[in-house]
Amino acid sequence: MPAAAPSAAPRTRPRDRKRRIEEAAALAFAQHGYHAVGMQDIAAAVGISAPALYRHFPNKYALFVRTAFTLAHRLVEGTDEAAALPLDSADEAREALDALLDAVIATTVELRATGGIYRWEGRYLEPDDRELLTSEFRTLRRRFEHAHVVYRPSADEIDRRLLVLGALSAVASITAHHTTVGARTLRTLLSDAAWRALDGTLPVPESVDAAPPPAPAVGVSAALGRRAQLIDAAIRQFAARGYNEATIEDIAVAVDLTPSGVYRHFDGKSALLLAACDRAAVSLERAVLRAREDAASPSELMHGLVRAYVAHTFGNLELTRVYFSEIANLAPDEQRRLRALQRAHVADWVAVLQAVRPELGGREAAVLVHAGLGVVADQAPSLGVRDAAAAERLACLVEIVLGVRGMPHPS
Repeated sequence: MPAAAPSAAPRTRPRDRKRRIEEAAALAFAQHGYHAVGMQDIAAAVGISAPALYRHFPNKYALFVRTAFTLAHRLVEGTDEAAALPLDSADEAREALDALLDAVIATTVELRATGGIYRWEGRYLEPDDRELLTSEFRTLRRRFEHAHVVYRPSADEIDRRLLVLGALSAVASITAHHTTVGARTLRTLLSDAAWRALDGTLPVPESVDAAPPPAPAVGVSAALGRRAQLIDAAIRQFAARGYNEATIEDIAVAVDLTPSGVYRHFDGKSALLLAACDRAAVSLERAVLRAREDAASPSELMHGLVRAYVAHTFGNLELTRVYFSEIANLAPDEQRRLRALQRAHVADWVAVLQAVRPELGGREAAVLVHAGLGVVADQAPSLGVRDAAAAERLACLVEIVLGVRGMPHPS
């Protein structure tokens, strides 16, 4: 009698499946945005079926929340040991700040591919979840501030917060670009930029009365027509709710039109988004050209570029947010064109920074440029007042991060 065939071994679920799901989801959300990613996409990335994925997470939002909190908690958890160091003297406080910074840099470098979730996708969190996430970052910020008080007890408290946030923004900036440098070089660049911020001194508001006012918004008046009004309304809707949540109906109501009236001017939301992004690209280019016209040396041009960018951001917060966060919703050809313009804008800064700091290589300069731009992107929306004094103080912080504050152009 023939022997019975051995029965197939029962399939076992990998012990790390949930972790693999979270990692795949975090990468997908960071690269493509919350709305562009489906549960099936995440399941396919992990190599499981959609039903298997739903055994771990009931819906996409639950998975999104999990990934966001996991990443934030890694930053807090990574600084637990450094936060417990003694702070009985300025020297000990400096050692604690150095340990905190090393931990944040290590975690951010490790999570670089997925850390971009926070910059743009966090707006899709429900209010209670957003507040919980904010509290995690508040804990991180306060750990730095607590040590900084002992390290620099005479620093103004408003300045202290801006300097600490500037240091953290400089490190976080690497999640928004793909410039590659050696691991040791990257850590040194980020550490040096962050320490420049922590050691920096900002001008007092009274000393900048002569500073130019922030640039006016590039939105246009109703007198220039319905098309311009519709672009303005679309920018407001996209910035507040995200491209995917905003509707043609919302935009139409904002300008007292019916949806059919919108379609007489634009083919749809994507056409409105493209018009908004083109407006942003043109206005940024004009700001650069004005700075070039007024500069007699690379150091003057660097000075002008920083202030032009801060002024442009202050005057166009919503447009800037849409320009950098919603391009992925455009057609591939338009995405490539606009991203090429963004890269060209960064390249302009890199060339000027290298002229002022010739010891920097191109990629090193690019990392610092992104750090400076990241400081503006993170801090401008959170400032309670955005007047000429605030613009000058933020511009000075950017110069500190870039390492050009008070640096004359070499002869």
